[in-house]
Amino acid sequence: MTGTMDHRAVRDEHHSVGELVGQAAEQLSRLVRQEVALAKEELAEKGRRAGRGGGLLGAAGAVAYAGFLAMAGAGAAALSLVLPVWAAALIVMGVLFVIAAILAAMGRGQLKRAAPPTPEQAIGSVKADVEEIRERAHR
Repeated sequence: MTGTMDHRAVRDEHHSVGELVGQAAEQLSRLVRQEVALAKEELAEKGRRAGRGGGLLGAAGAVAYAGFLAMAGAGAAALSLVLPVWAAALIVMGVLFVIAAILAAMGRGQLKRAAPPTPEQAIGSVKADVEEIRERAHR
């Protein structure tokens, strides 16, 4: 009778180990899906920042182009008239370049915050998960 009970205990133990392995596989699968979702969200946010930064740099380029046109107009006005027209054109040009510099600085800041284009939070989370699994496996 004791041999039969020992055999049942071993059989129940194998069954519960199988259940544990199944649960571990299910949890690992869920964890991987969650990490992939986190990586997607992080990359999407970085993409949005890069888009804003690119837009601001584009605006800076457009304003700088207008500034160069104003500078050309100021030069032409300076050659044809002695002071009033070109002085006004130079003031407008200076204001446009200041605006372009501000937009460029803002765009550069947005691009720096978006780089590097890797899901750093997701990578850190995966590393922590792997370390946790390793620690539990050694117990």
